[in-house]
Amino acid sequence: MDIATLIASNGDLSFADIDQARDALGGIGAMVGDAAWIDEGVAADLPFGRVDLAGARAALDGLLPGVDIVVQPASGRAKKLLLADMDSTMITIECIDELADYAGIKPQVATVTERAMRGELDFEEALDARVALLKGLDEETIERCRAERVRLMPGARTLVQTMKAYGARTVLVSGGFTVFADRVAQAIGFDRALSNHLGMGGGVLNGTVARPIVGAATKRETLIAERETLGLERSQTLAVGDGANDIPMIEEAGLGVAYHAKPRTAAAADARIAHGDLTALLYAQGYRRADWVE
Repeated sequence: MDIATLIASNGDLSFADIDQARDALGGIGAMVGDAAWIDEGVAADLPFGRVDLAGARAALDGLLPGVDIVVQPASGRAKKLLLADMDSTMITIECIDELADYAGIKPQVATVTERAMRGELDFEEALDARVALLKGLDEETIERCRAERVRLMPGARTLVQTMKAYGARTVLVSGGFTVFADRVAQAIGFDRALSNHLGMGGGVLNGTVARPIVGAATKRETLIAERETLGLERSQTLAVGDGANDIPMIEEAGLGVAYHAKPRTAAAADARIAHGDLTALLYAQGYRRADWVE
């Protein structure tokens, strides 16, 4: 059997919602089992069979306002490896845009960031161009930005700490910068962090990024390497991100999740979280709130 997990961001999931999902699956010929609450009024599992996952996802996509629905095989849903993007996924901002704000050029940089995240620009070229504009920004300003602007995404620490408590390895892999990512990884509790190094000289940015750049290919390669080191099957892995540079790792994962993502990323993912916070990924794995580690 496969399973559809319904997760209500407003905590108002009803029997009528579940019945509507049941009818949608039945309408494409699925054999639908009895629903089971994970947490009553918030999240429920609806088992089904006889139709493929793609068909089930299409039938349920956008069906219930304010409700995220994750469709996957019922077996092995609790993953043993998590790879996560940082900016706009594990934290609420795009760090490079906020650095640009301190330099007085945020609109110029943010436009490029948005286009890169939508997949309209080459990621590495766009990163080089934006970092070049930050040349001369000093370490004190970077520290101010980190202290004043970086905020963890709701549910980020709970997601990582809970998965670790149940035996998963967690890796933060970011196209952003080590000056932010290392602190974020520590605050959330990731086992490992991988990100880009900004060039510095005399206490100021020199406008360059060290090679090799952590981009889309690196994210996918890191997932594969971690999976192989741990001796895991692809189905035991989870990847989550929001931008086009996350697509390769999302496609490589057993469950690839687009989190409040750009359209191209959402289209490539197995699951989309468009309403809830990152604890939705715990419900998708079958963890009740009573199981969570805060």
